[in-house]
Amino acid sequence: MIERNVAPPPAGATVAAGLAASLVDFATGRGAQHTDLLARAELDETRLADIDGRVDLGRYLVLIDAARQVTGDPALVLRWAEAVGMAEVSIVGLIMEASATMGEAFVQMQRYGGLAMEIDAPASGPRYDLVRRGGELRMVERPMPLGIVPALTESAFARLVCGPRRFLEQPHVLAVHLAYAPPSYRSEYDRIFRCPVHFNASCNAMTLHPEILGWRVAQYPHYAFGVLAAKADILLAELEASKTVRGQVEAALLPILHEGEAGADRIAAQLGISRQTLFRRLQREDTSFRQVLGDLRQRLASDYLRGGKVSVNETAYLVGFSDPAAFSRAFKRWTGQGPKAFRRQNKGGSAV
Repeated sequence: MIERNVAPPPAGATVAAGLAASLVDFATGRGAQHTDLLARAELDETRLADIDGRVDLGRYLVLIDAARQVTGDPALVLRWAEAVGMAEVSIVGLIMEASATMGEAFVQMQRYGGLAMEIDAPASGPRYDLVRRGGELRMVERPMPLGIVPALTESAFARLVCGPRRFLEQPHVLAVHLAYAPPSYRSEYDRIFRCPVHFNASCNAMTLHPEILGWRVAQYPHYAFGVLAAKADILLAELEASKTVRGQVEAALLPILHEGEAGADRIAAQLGISRQTLFRRLQREDTSFRQVLGDLRQRLASDYLRGGKVSVNETAYLVGFSDPAAFSRAFKRWTGQGPKAFRRQNKGGSAV
């Protein structure tokens, strides 16, 4: 079982789907059954297909537990973090490696770290602090609201050690300090970190080389940094939006919209609240369930029609209309023009 002393993860706390998918693949390569892991963590393949998608933190912790159990390897997560760098599982790692210096990489990690793992949701903030004391530089992990979870700390620290090791000319981490007892696989910590590892410390931290912030990184052209940062800003805005009740309702509606049965009662039940509570919370955000549903349908329908790959009738079905005529009337009400005219104008082709 996972060695942890935790409270339940905060509601809305998530990790990047790329992390969960990578762990599943890594464990599968060591004897675990792919479908068994997904079933244990109540995850589905489609959710993991988009590496920038989100996975509930509680399910991710169950996945960690299951992966260790079925492989019989308590050090599995630590070994996974050694073998698979952050750049392979999250845009955050790519941005860090595209940064000019290690100092800038740290700034970007603080800025975009929630895209990889948002532990403190809904009041998410930077996960680490840089502290200088008497000529020593430390990166200190802030206390997590769910308590001490060695698997989360060891995997994060291992990636921060092993990733830069590929391109830095000298050791950048001089010591590792961990606020928990040494596990049964203590020797793996020594092998992977290659520096003194101190357990039962007052906090989780790493002592860094005092000049590390000026060391060059730039594993990708500066142009790539700008492109990646722009994409990350979009993902960050989407993540922030998902914390609102409106965002939660939209997320619940998306996978069932095509069924045509996306009623308030069903969504309220999925969110674990009553219909009236849902209405009150949406009202506090100056919106309503009807407006959220209509806006989502309009946005998706417009995207489908611009893409030009589905017909008007297919678009009607995808956004939850069983009657194409009713969809056409609704679309004209939303945009001032019918779906066929909209499709021609925005795609330049004939509407089917």
